[in-house]
Amino acid sequence: MAKPHACYPLCGSGLNRESYHEMKKALCGSVLAAWTLLIGGAALSADQFGSAEEARAMLDRAVTALKTNKVAALKAFNDEKNKSFRDRDLYIFCFSLPDGKFTAYQSELMLGTDVRDLMLDKDPIGQRAYDAVAKAAEGDIISIDFSFPKPGSKQPATKQSLQTRIGDQACGVSFFK
Repeated sequence: MAKPHACYPLCGSGLNRESYHEMKKALCGSVLAAWTLLIGGAALSADQFGSAEEARAMLDRAVTALKTNKVAALKAFNDEKNKSFRDRDLYIFCFSLPDGKFTAYQSELMLGTDVRDLMLDKDPIGQRAYDAVAKAAEGDIISIDFSFPKPGSKQPATKQSLQTRIGDQACGVSFFK
């Protein structure tokens, strides 16, 4: 038997270089097929997406939490395990006024990013969101429509964002219409 190559650790188990590559291709193909079924099946599920009513109820809970204890509320909004503020495709996002920096978002990588810098294609969605909520009276619920592909699709779908201002925070939740 030929000496196994260092890059092919399984070769020592009786696999030659060609067998290793065939096994790797088969494994990658199986993983890709499973991933496609998982994502495709999930995309077909109507329960995957939250409704307008669920989004509004989540925003109402967020407002109550912010009025009770801002620090604890923002921590809860950023907790990926907190199902009160993260449910399927629904999640609370917040940014501070007047600087526009995210204080709560689905991905912690966005924290500290200025909402006004967000663009979807040529749509300055971040600036539109900031302007709308900054001009609204505290407690008013405003809505903004924008196009965004649903998970598992490249086709744009209409999404609506409900937002409100609570003290120095602007918070909202978006859902597919």
